[in-house]
Amino acid sequence: MNEGLIPRRYAKALLKLATERGCAERVYTLMGNLADECSRVPALQKAAANPFLDFKEKVQLLDTAAGASSADSIFTDFLKLLEMNKRMSAVRECAIAYVELYRKANRIYRVEVTSAAKLDPEQEQRLKAMIEKHLGGGSMEYSTRIDPDLIGGFAVKIDNERLDASVATELEQMRHRLLG
Repeated sequence: MNEGLIPRRYAKALLKLATERGCAERVYTLMGNLADECSRVPALQKAAANPFLDFKEKVQLLDTAAGASSADSIFTDFLKLLEMNKRMSAVRECAIAYVELYRKANRIYRVEVTSAAKLDPEQEQRLKAMIEKHLGGGSMEYSTRIDPDLIGGFAVKIDNERLDASVATELEQMRHRLLG
């Protein structure tokens, strides 16, 4: 069976339940934190999948990684379900799938702007306004990055879509035209 299908099914069920209980946004935050921590610390997922580690220790570890509190019972119940079905090894994939499903359901786009130098606040506000218009009512999780290799200009990545208006790309395109 497709390994991505199982985590997606668990994530879909969790999203449905969290939405019914009115805590989908909180679970989104927790699952995003958990996915980030599992990526940053690969040993975390190995510990979650370890059959010799006590379940309470796993929950404590994953709660801490996600930033969960005792009030986040839906998160703990979800971990119990994974443990009961011997799916703790897929905890990171479930978290990633939940985040993707939540973003899609709520029209949230990941936007990363990479520029050669720090944009001044006015330029950044104009760029954000253009991106918001492009998103057509969707919201964005906005981040910036500086990459001096761009030479000048900027590149905007919206989920899997990319607009590259950098000098480095223009020079590369010009080189290809001259050679081709």
